[in-house]
Amino acid sequence: MLALLFFSFLFLACNLGKPENSQTAMNDFLDSLMKEMTLEEKIGQLNLLPGYEGIVTGDARASEIGTRIQEGKVGAILNVRSPEKIREMQRVAVVETRLGIPLLFGLDVIHGYKTGFPIPLALAASFDMDLIRQTARIAAIEATADGLCWTFSPMLDITRDPRWGRIAESPGEDPYLASLFAEAFVQGYQGEDLRLNHTMLSCAKHFALYGASEAGLDYNTVDMSRIRMYNEFFPPFKAAIEAGAGSVMTAFNEVDGVPASGNRWLMTEVLRNQWGFGGFVVSDYTSIQEMMDHGMGDLQTVSALALNAGVDLDMVGESFLTTLAKSLKEEIVSEEHINLACRRILEAKYKLGLFEDPYRYCDTGRAQNQIFTPEHLQVARETAAETFVLLKNEDQLLPLQKKGTIALVGPLANSRQNMAGTWSVAVNHDQSVTVIEGFRQALGDRAEVLYARGSNLVDDPDLDRRTATRGITTFDSTRTAEQMRAEAIAVARRSDVIVAVMGEPAEMSGESASRTDISLPEGQQALLRDLAETGKPIVLVLFAGRPLTINWEQENIPAILNVWFGGTQAGNAIADVVFGDVNPSGKLPSTFPQNLGQVPIYYNHKNTGRPLGETPWFRKFRTNYLDVTNEPLYPFGFGLSYSKFTYGDMKLDKTELNGEEELQVSITLTNEGLYDGAEVVQLYVRDIVGSVTRPVKELKGFQKIFLKAGETRVISFTLTPEDLKFYNAQLEYDWEPGEFMIMVGGNSRDVKTAMINWQH
Repeated sequence: MLALLFFSFLFLACNLGKPENSQTAMNDFLDSLMKEMTLEEKIGQLNLLPGYEGIVTGDARASEIGTRIQEGKVGAILNVRSPEKIREMQRVAVVETRLGIPLLFGLDVIHGYKTGFPIPLALAASFDMDLIRQTARIAAIEATADGLCWTFSPMLDITRDPRWGRIAESPGEDPYLASLFAEAFVQGYQGEDLRLNHTMLSCAKHFALYGASEAGLDYNTVDMSRIRMYNEFFPPFKAAIEAGAGSVMTAFNEVDGVPASGNRWLMTEVLRNQWGFGGFVVSDYTSIQEMMDHGMGDLQTVSALALNAGVDLDMVGESFLTTLAKSLKEEIVSEEHINLACRRILEAKYKLGLFEDPYRYCDTGRAQNQIFTPEHLQVARETAAETFVLLKNEDQLLPLQKKGTIALVGPLANSRQNMAGTWSVAVNHDQSVTVIEGFRQALGDRAEVLYARGSNLVDDPDLDRRTATRGITTFDSTRTAEQMRAEAIAVARRSDVIVAVMGEPAEMSGESASRTDISLPEGQQALLRDLAETGKPIVLVLFAGRPLTINWEQENIPAILNVWFGGTQAGNAIADVVFGDVNPSGKLPSTFPQNLGQVPIYYNHKNTGRPLGETPWFRKFRTNYLDVTNEPLYPFGFGLSYSKFTYGDMKLDKTELNGEEELQVSITLTNEGLYDGAEVVQLYVRDIVGSVTRPVKELKGFQKIFLKAGETRVISFTLTPEDLKFYNAQLEYDWEPGEFMIMVGGNSRDVKTAMINWQH
């Protein structure tokens, strides 16, 4: 109680007569508080521990959390999810410690809280930043209602290798789209005022280059030029900082031969000195300890390396707690660095209003009234439908009519645990809507739905256990694969149309879920081939946390709808799209390869000195393969609609520009189909000649346009010199005069083109 009284007096004294949110008031308060703190108390603030070990992303030494809090050896806690538990732990920190400093409580709220939204890769496919911002806003409302004030999101790793499982959490391959994605997420989580109890601190992760792990192998080595870092992999992180992200998380990989968690150039020179980041940096789970395995030294050495690099908070490893006092005595670290790290943690707590009211996130009434509400579920349903990408629709098979007999076949048709996708830590899985439930609700008594599982998710029971959501396996060992397929074929033959619901289980993508084969699991492929032999029309509803290699499916299945992992309302949203209540409008944020040998593959690549050119197939002594074309199966930005959108001629208001002039680009878009629908109109630019080599095209703008059937509209874009800037060989951010190709279309491949000349 003395601690709480001291604390309240200090807060009031330092804020008397000053604006509540002023920088001066905060500085005065923290100056006074830190003068009272011992070295041990300061180091304690740099320690982030798990409240329980329900979610493990690495090895951690067990600890008695309550004792640690009482001893002042904890600054933040992760993985506690209830206002009652959080209130009690906060009470121990505020009442039973000498200075009563409150705790931060964080969780991986990645794509929704109890109400699960589509995985981040799917959200990027919506190309709708308002929608993405709304999902983050709802996630913040629900998470803070359960006592949390900090999320380890958004994940902003650019990746071009679909073998890497964490592509599911990423915004995909493009830095422009990813930067807008970053801004939307940060704004959604943090809102306008962090002191409001329905906003929460965001965390841009993983800084940096994690998505470029060699061989698509998680936690693996990364090695790239700095010019590529700045132009391709840094932009979404910079955008998050400019949007006000309150924290940044380090990556597991090395950068320039030094692990990110100990890389001073990355954490101090780039993040703070160049970009002006003022928040705090947290290590990833035990990543400071893991620098020992990287070969950077013993625990004391790597802990000092991390602190000196600019890492402020140690997640789970207790490396700072157990070594910094010794390192200070030995002058390996300075008191200035410890003070700076401590102050950054305290500033975050101040900005969240925790010093004013440590229990501001512990209102149980909010938890009862603001989580998993009908309004949130409706947004989840609408959002999921906006993320689905129609990859093929031969002879307009989709949308299906609500009549006749429909065979619903596949191991994901009635798999509640797999609807939400990976990293759905707090999602209410038991309330997720399955595909069969969505179909039956949509159809009522107008059509008959026959169901057969048809196969296991994977044929190997050990692999099934490794990819089981929350450890709950659905493997059917009572029947052979042939028996399950025979049942499915019998059901299919009695039906007018087959809807095959197949793909990856949720945990076949995500962290520690790298794959060397990114095709459909073998048993599901066998089932799909047998279904195709029935001669019945087939719709493939494809669940995936990454781009998959589906050449055979593209050639042999008339309709393919990629639904990623749609979240809590996946089943209803899938029914909405399959039966035409919603016209699909999603576009691919990542390129789909024809086969694994093309990986990494991405649209904004550079030319070689021997490009293939316009030739569609092999030319000797050119950059191409012997056995397959260079083209992807589906390009970045691709996605069909039940409507037919046609693009007229592109018009430019000028073709010769100087200095700070602006270029107006316009194109006529017409919905020639029978359905109202939305199209994502995409603007690309190519810098023809540069002081360094430039990509063949770069996304510079897009608009999601809704048109009624038969409607025509002129779509306009404005380009300025700012849009032409890039980092040159000296890492100077500027644009260079010369010729530029302007491209507009419905994906990165199918575009209208024009040339301009833009001089200084």
